[in-house]
Amino acid sequence: MSFLRTRLGSLSRSLTQSRVPLARAYSSALSAYSVPSPSENPTSLRAFTEEELMLQETVARFAREVVQPKVRDMDEAELMDKDVIKAMFENGLMGLETDAEYGGAECSFTAAVLAVEELAKVDPSISALCDIHNTLTNTVIRKWANKDLKEKYLTRLATDTVGSFCISEGGAGSDAFALQTRAEDKGDHYLLNGGKMWISNSGEADIFVVFANADPSKGYKGISAFIVEKEWGVQIAKKEKKLGIRSSSTCVLNFDDVRVPKENVLGKIGEGYKYAIDSLNEGRIGIAAQMIGAAQGAFEIALPYMFERKQFGKPIGSFQAMQHQFAQVYSEIEAAKLMTYNAARLKEEGKPFVMEAAMAKFVAAKVAERATSYAVEWMGGNGFVRETGVEKFYRDAKIGSIYEGTNNMQLETIAKIISSKYK
Repeated sequence: MSFLRTRLGSLSRSLTQSRVPLARAYSSALSAYSVPSPSENPTSLRAFTEEELMLQETVARFAREVVQPKVRDMDEAELMDKDVIKAMFENGLMGLETDAEYGGAECSFTAAVLAVEELAKVDPSISALCDIHNTLTNTVIRKWANKDLKEKYLTRLATDTVGSFCISEGGAGSDAFALQTRAEDKGDHYLLNGGKMWISNSGEADIFVVFANADPSKGYKGISAFIVEKEWGVQIAKKEKKLGIRSSSTCVLNFDDVRVPKENVLGKIGEGYKYAIDSLNEGRIGIAAQMIGAAQGAFEIALPYMFERKQFGKPIGSFQAMQHQFAQVYSEIEAAKLMTYNAARLKEEGKPFVMEAAMAKFVAAKVAERATSYAVEWMGGNGFVRETGVEKFYRDAKIGSIYEGTNNMQLETIAKIISSKYK
């Protein structure tokens, strides 16, 4: 055995010396990715803390018992049930990462991701409400608000008030920094003028994080963030009628000389673009969780049906062609889940996660579209009608390729990070 070790050691040194240029090139290529760091106790990507597992189980039960009975009616009415929203607050789902001193649950980011996923298995609309409220609105205030603003708003956001994150405009979608909403300095306050489009949660919200340009001469470096209360004059100009996530409100907002006290500037003037980028990078992991939840929700309705429905004397799920389809879809869902959990853990650990978040969202959105489409096909006519709920997952899944960065924008991000290592 010692002879073998000696021979292997000699061979290793020889190969290392002869391939130094290749090794350096390989090392450079690897640096484009999040290189794993050593761990004394490596675990699987499905390793969760006891707290995370408890939350996952609690949210799954909440979704089944509280949300499920209201899903179809909310979708048909295109309106979020107020009792469901109230129950979300009462069960601590609207302040998942918020510190306990502000009434929050003080959970990990991964726990929040698991909650979003479990809700989406039953209703992606409710999941969107929870996700956007937690991973965008709460997050941007938790990270950059001063103590007074945290005490004033995080407590409300955790206990009884829906929040909304307002950046998109008619001419500022993928090019978010082209926004035209202005914030004019008036001494002791700012006047906001402009409009926002495609704003989620805005129909239910009373607290808005609004991005506006306080100094257009500086371009995107003039963009600043403000915490704005609805009663100050935020106008809901139009509620959009959508293909999917219908009960999740998406509205056009108008700001006409809305007076915002200077103490409601979030962070520093001119740094809003940094806060937006950071929050959206994190929020994409939440959208990935929503999409894998939608995929699983449809899958879990369709699979039992496939083994109950018989044609030609046997369950349709026993035909090889069908088996290959659901085996592939299941594998793709699992891959998307692991990418999402990995991005969440990287974010928690303070490691680079931007590319991993973009990849998770891109893949999860694609998988959700494919899984929900197959689920409709597997159930045939019963998948096409509304009673079974599968067609709703199909409609809901499409938004994953659009909001919080389109698929093409995710690919741009991924390509930019990889290619930067070779320039």
